[in-house]
Amino acid sequence: MAGDKPPSTNEPGGDPNLLRILWRDLVHGDFDRMFRRDLKDFYYFYLDDERRRRLMQMSRFKQALYVLGWVVRELFLRLAPARRILLVACLVIFFWGSVQVRFGDTSFTLNLRIFSFAGLLFILMLELKDKLLARDELAVGRAVQLALLPDRNPELAGWSIWLYTRPANDVGGDLVDCLELGPGRVGFTLADVAGKALPAALLMAKVQATLRALATDAPSLSALAAKTNNILCRDGLPNRFATLVYLDLRDNVGSVRLVNGGHMPPVLVSGDRFHELQRGDMALGMMPGAAYREQHQDVQPGEMLVAYSDGLTEALNAAGEFYGEERLHAVFAQLAPLSAKEAGARILESVDAFIGATRPYDDLSLIVLKRI
Repeated sequence: MAGDKPPSTNEPGGDPNLLRILWRDLVHGDFDRMFRRDLKDFYYFYLDDERRRRLMQMSRFKQALYVLGWVVRELFLRLAPARRILLVACLVIFFWGSVQVRFGDTSFTLNLRIFSFAGLLFILMLELKDKLLARDELAVGRAVQLALLPDRNPELAGWSIWLYTRPANDVGGDLVDCLELGPGRVGFTLADVAGKALPAALLMAKVQATLRALATDAPSLSALAAKTNNILCRDGLPNRFATLVYLDLRDNVGSVRLVNGGHMPPVLVSGDRFHELQRGDMALGMMPGAAYREQHQDVQPGEMLVAYSDGLTEALNAAGEFYGEERLHAVFAQLAPLSAKEAGARILESVDAFIGATRPYDDLSLIVLKRI
């Protein structure tokens, strides 16, 4: 899942050739597409839903003025106090323009805008330093998160299995995990923590650790979900919860045991037909003492179970449209002759073709279990 290492931009001797880097960015950097994507991200980051609704009722000229004012205000408020003061000083110096300086009989004009430019460049460098430090910390967090996830698909006699997760940011709040519960028996987890990025990733790690600690000794899947829910309610944060699908499979056994805590139901695909399993119970971490039902689903040879996170159906394209269930259902009708891995790849191809170059909006996770 890790990204490829970027090509080297260093000349012999170790010093980067800045002109060559700039030329490569212009020729091979897909500048137009990246600029439009960054402009869209900029718009949605600095303007909330209410402001975007107000803009729709304005003329083009008025929109430009309001956007400029709102963006400058948001930029100003997001800076640290010392940097805000420095920014104000730079703006005052810039609009002041120049001053006349006299030394005896000699006078000259000193252009102050160069000092304003230097101050703004200094603020930009400080912000970039903060971003790079945060990125390094997130890279370490991502490495830890990857180390906690399974590094290969488990093997069970009579089953074809494929697991996949892709975070929208450097770290994600989706959990795809498997745990060997005994000889020829594996438990599978697909959980989706409310929120994104680092806070969701930290709660995801807690959900994983809790399930792994309890799963092998839990008397039933209902008890496993109930105890995990009580722990998250006791130790979690307000307004933080997780949806969960947990499945228990055995060698050469087509009867699947599962429990669903607030997650969208898995789908049973049989030939060109499919149907959702029963709806689940309350999400984990919302209310202590919640009860959870254990479900049973028979899967015949050639049939498959597909569990997925809402990052699949809620994937957005450049026009702001959701991928949606209709497109996913059309793909389900094509999966029957495929292995679990091929079926998962077919779903991802469809989603990626739909979103194109749009930056992912949410984490996307899949578990595909096919009876063979």
